[in-house]
Amino acid sequence: MKILLTGSEGQLGCALRGSLPQVLQNSSVELIATSRSGGDGLVALDLANSDACRAVVFESTPDWVINAGAYTAVDRAETEPDLAHAVNALAPRAFAEALAQTGGRLLQLSTDFVFNGRQGHPYKPAQPRDPLGVYGATKAAGEQAIAEVLGLEQAGKAALLRTSWVYGPVGANFFLTMLRLHRQKAEAAEPLRVVADQVGCPTSTSGLAQACWRLVERQLGGVMHWSDAGAASWYDFAVAIGELAEAAGQLEHAAKVFPISSADYPTPARRPAYSLLDCSSSRELLGLMPKHWRQALREVIADVGS
Repeated sequence: MKILLTGSEGQLGCALRGSLPQVLQNSSVELIATSRSGGDGLVALDLANSDACRAVVFESTPDWVINAGAYTAVDRAETEPDLAHAVNALAPRAFAEALAQTGGRLLQLSTDFVFNGRQGHPYKPAQPRDPLGVYGATKAAGEQAIAEVLGLEQAGKAALLRTSWVYGPVGANFFLTMLRLHRQKAEAAEPLRVVADQVGCPTSTSGLAQACWRLVERQLGGVMHWSDAGAASWYDFAVAIGELAEAAGQLEHAAKVFPISSADYPTPARRPAYSLLDCSSSRELLGLMPKHWRQALREVIADVGS
């Protein structure tokens, strides 16, 4: 089985490469890993270039494209809407159009930010999208493009996997930022202030990668949700990072963390106040049960220290 992976140097891409199965569907796996700059065994692919996205599919004729690459700078997207749209909306459309001709399948990673966060209970896969900012709107546009070109039926040629609050031991993410800030603030005897009125669920890249490979193995299509189990605010997550990192010996001391409101920490982009994803149907389809986010966090902290 030939798989084209985008965003191979990103946090999820690294996890997917690190957990690559040797065999899928009784076939050995050939991975064509891409990144924007290429090099070190990677194929150069700029997701902002739709023609290049089509060309790499026509040239490699993969059985699957796993589009793990994205424009994820939520605040910067407000001032770079064209670039965010090119990467998050036009690239998925280009992959879908090329795969419609070559016959391959597409796994598109998407986000809880396609929802407005106002309903107060977990979002089901079939619920209408209503993003608050440019980032969410461009990801929603990518979802819509795939639906228009390939369809999103359960037995179809495209799968959409939404997730939330992704973090891992590499890349740029909230976990690594908080680990650094805990160290700095504790040394300076200063508190950390973290937003407590936005609720979702942290999702480790290792668990998300496992879900992706299971989806490909089972040749699933349609819209699915995947996150670790439980719920948290960013404040809860920050506190847990400090507690568990200190217990694991990654921090000499965790900083004190004070809860603040979103109004106390204004950002260019609006964020959903509640973006838990209902993953029940997806867990059944995938045959996987997620770890609680605190357990997954404990394992990521151990991975950072190894």
